[in-house]
Amino acid sequence: MDIFVLKWFFLLVLHTSTYPAAARRERKNVLFIMADDLRTSLGCYGDPVAKSPNIDQLASRGQVFLNAFAQQAVCGPSRVSMLTSRRPDTTRLYDFNSYWRVHSGNYTTLPQYFKSQGYFTMSVGKVFHPGIASNNTDDYPYSWSIPAYHPPSFTYEKKKMCKGEDGKLHVNLLCAVNVTEQPGGTLPDLESTEEALRLLKSRVNDDDPFFLAVGFHKPHIPFRIPQEYLTLYPLDQMTLASDPDVPERLPTVAYNPWTDVRKREDVQKLNISFPYGSIPKDFQLRIRQHYYAAVSYMDAQVGRLLSALEELGLADNTMVVFTSDHGWSLGEHGEWAKYSNFDVATHVPLIFFVPGGNEAGTSTFPFIDVLRESVHSIKSGKVRSRLVELVDVFPTVSYLAGLKVPVQCPDISFQVELCTEGENRAYAAPQGQSERTPEDVAFSQYPRPADTPQENSDLPDLKDIKIMGYSLRTWDYRYTLWLGFNPKTFQVNVSDVHAGELYMSADDPGQDKNIFNNSDYSEIMRKTASLPQTVGLQMRMKLQFHYLTAGMKTSRGKA
Repeated sequence: MDIFVLKWFFLLVLHTSTYPAAARRERKNVLFIMADDLRTSLGCYGDPVAKSPNIDQLASRGQVFLNAFAQQAVCGPSRVSMLTSRRPDTTRLYDFNSYWRVHSGNYTTLPQYFKSQGYFTMSVGKVFHPGIASNNTDDYPYSWSIPAYHPPSFTYEKKKMCKGEDGKLHVNLLCAVNVTEQPGGTLPDLESTEEALRLLKSRVNDDDPFFLAVGFHKPHIPFRIPQEYLTLYPLDQMTLASDPDVPERLPTVAYNPWTDVRKREDVQKLNISFPYGSIPKDFQLRIRQHYYAAVSYMDAQVGRLLSALEELGLADNTMVVFTSDHGWSLGEHGEWAKYSNFDVATHVPLIFFVPGGNEAGTSTFPFIDVLRESVHSIKSGKVRSRLVELVDVFPTVSYLAGLKVPVQCPDISFQVELCTEGENRAYAAPQGQSERTPEDVAFSQYPRPADTPQENSDLPDLKDIKIMGYSLRTWDYRYTLWLGFNPKTFQVNVSDVHAGELYMSADDPGQDKNIFNNSDYSEIMRKTASLPQTVGLQMRMKLQFHYLTAGMKTSRGKA
């Protein structure tokens, strides 16, 4: 009897000691790829100019969310919001000068959650915004199993590395270079790709699943990119933005004066008046050419990573996420850069690939060299049209990887470490049912120091923020209110309305005709003034929006 018990005990120990390893093998690895300042200028999003075959190929095998929006169109706040699944008013990060764990709450991040579930987590390049916003450690050791990697050549990014027409080096916006002449004969995104490939190879024979985040620096300015990518976009084939002028009824508080672009030496030489002076058309074309070339350069790095999954035998158990922190204006509304609530600044690509279903013997992601191969249109895979937000990434990735989805945050969640202000978007609409529902909304926001454009309007420090622009995006409209804001208490004054914007998507897809003043907003304010203080800003704006648009529909019906 004792021998039987001993054998039973031995088998039980053997089973329990080997089961976790087997379970770990079944869990999906995650390759999380984030671009910087990438709008939806990709072939898979219908852009006829962009040459992005590798990302398009990923889209053809994954789920493509056509209507994804960032919560704030600037790097640091957007990345923290996405990776914590908390909105900027919860992270209380609107600039680059605070660390959310000590500034607002000790929130669990997406990689930290995966790490707590047994994943080996790694960061390469720009994932969190480096500096104070991530505690000068990229949130290590909370989020990452090993210290984050930053490409050494990035130290040259803001130095005089761009050869001008005079043959000398400058700090320019346009900065296509001969890579062999750069320090170390390389560039930041090339180095990040090499490090990411090295880390992928190191995980091939490890039982623990991995979460590898790779943040590419492009197409962020300066456009310091390999010069050969310009050949993909001949200047005589480039076109200007369809709406290059500042809209007549755009509130002055809504305009971003693209200060960081103005600081570049080649732009300074143009002597453009502040804040509304326009860039000469020939230079606008060159900016657009360089932006698209930077997209193709970044796409090639994505292709190298994706093809490595196949080569290393990881494609069948690694899910891939591709997104961006926010968009970038390319002359629309007379604006450049991000720093606004317009769609061109908040609309981002969002693609999920979950392994499974690939035909035996076929390569999942063969590398496509856009410089040497003809680029053909690639049909997207499962296209998802519903409105989603970057705060939805955390719960959706968790679900797709087989982890439990964090619970929904309460209305006030500063003391809650793990919860989500987003939603799990992995569920598709039932067959035959449209994903377009009236309840779908996406919220974005942007701070301003004053009602009129200032030198610090694009990126005010917290102490200088006096106005917060809250934007509600629905299927048919973008509705924005610019409200008084107290940076000491983080309180918004819903009665202190500095300006409003309302754009109708069907008639005005470029958001150039502000029809807010066509409405009787004072009546709407009266209707919502009696709402209890416990009613949150988002719900308040939803009610105002319904009153606003209902009145407009009534007026159109009478007409």
